[in-house]
Amino acid sequence: MKTPRIILSSVAVAALVSTSACVTDPNTGEQKVSRTAAGGVLGGTLGYLLGGLIGGDAARIIGAGIGGTAGAVIGDQFDDQIRELDEQTAGSGVDVEEIGDQEAILVRLPDGVTFATNSANINPSFQRTLDTVADSMIRYPNSLIDVYGFTDTTGQPGYNQDLSERRARAVADYLVSRGVSRSRIATRGYGEDPQYLRVNTGDGVNEPLNRRVEIKIVPISDAEVNAARR
Repeated sequence: MKTPRIILSSVAVAALVSTSACVTDPNTGEQKVSRTAAGGVLGGTLGYLLGGLIGGDAARIIGAGIGGTAGAVIGDQFDDQIRELDEQTAGSGVDVEEIGDQEAILVRLPDGVTFATNSANINPSFQRTLDTVADSMIRYPNSLIDVYGFTDTTGQPGYNQDLSERRARAVADYLVSRGVSRSRIATRGYGEDPQYLRVNTGDGVNEPLNRRVEIKIVPISDAEVNAARR
């Protein structure tokens, strides 16, 4: 199987991130690229992955009642969660990736399995896999969740935009129905936006890869909770 990738030069990403602002982790003293800075520098390309959360994080942290996780613990929990998600969704077509340096976990839901063509109804056969994802979110409650919808370029842009939004909401609604707090979740549809096209290396644009829903799970530290409360 050929590995999908996002169309963006790795050299360009490295250059952009290296010149962005850093923050010091108050628990470890280590410097890391801030989420806000990464989002501002990368803009429309990888901003939705490395950048800020949909609608910002402060109000969502307070609204969801997130308690936060100590810096020394958050890394271990991140590693545990991403490993468990990878193992528990193996064979389902779901891709689980680390984004940045423990910035977020990306769970990419496959097209053709999650939804039927032109439908925003989740296939019953895929619900058990989403149950696993929801259980993970409940077991690791100190995180915010963004759900993104994408389509290919077949059909009218307006229809594709609406379909991407409905699919993102459908996934969010399902997670809520399984017990995940609604306040933790925000959704956004990107339609057929060419900035987010994905390809198979060597094959050029592969339309089915662009029909997808992605879930970004962003762990929240106690320092971020304290900042939100201020």
